[in-house]
Amino acid sequence: MLYTAFAEQLTFLIGIFAILNPLGTIPIFLGLMAGRSSDELRRTALKTAIAVAVVLVLSVWAGESVLMFFGIGIPAFRIGGGILLLIIAIAMFDAKISMARHTPAEQVEAELKDDISVVPMAVPLLAGPGAISLTIVDAHQAVGWSGKLMLSAGIILIAVIVWAVLWLAEPIGKRLGTTGLNIATRIMGLILAAMAVQLMAGGMLSLFPGLAH
Repeated sequence: MLYTAFAEQLTFLIGIFAILNPLGTIPIFLGLMAGRSSDELRRTALKTAIAVAVVLVLSVWAGESVLMFFGIGIPAFRIGGGILLLIIAIAMFDAKISMARHTPAEQVEAELKDDISVVPMAVPLLAGPGAISLTIVDAHQAVGWSGKLMLSAGIILIAVIVWAVLWLAEPIGKRLGTTGLNIATRIMGLILAAMAVQLMAGGMLSLFPGLAH
């Protein structure tokens, strides 16, 4: 039982890290922070990580209630979320940011903002619709309060990793270069695509049990 819970938690963390893909956002982060001091870059990295944690932890505890309010079942949400994740994953194969996460118009607006930590860095670049969808689905599968507490702890851990990556964005960007960052993005995209298919398959089997025979 403990092993199963650990395995599920690890799968969730890998999936969330893949969709957040902080390495893939380094070029955007550095571009938006161009000309600003190192202290400001680090403050922005910290505020971004905190915002990511807040959005996803709220999704764990309140996401399913929101779905119930709109009359949306988890199986249908799994299929819709899986399609969204697959769209994002396909864009990652091309080492691009999906339009589902960040549009050119949002990029232009972001360049004029003084503080980019919450919008667009945390939402929608990192904790966007795909990450929120995956979090709500995993929260639904969590067993009781203890399961959701474990998910919340995992999200906080991932947020710490996001903070570390953005805090070290300049040296990481220089060390990996464009090619290295693109390779990392494509690997994350492959993991995400597999999870997207699994989400859609689970949703289809819940809606149409006959497909299992």
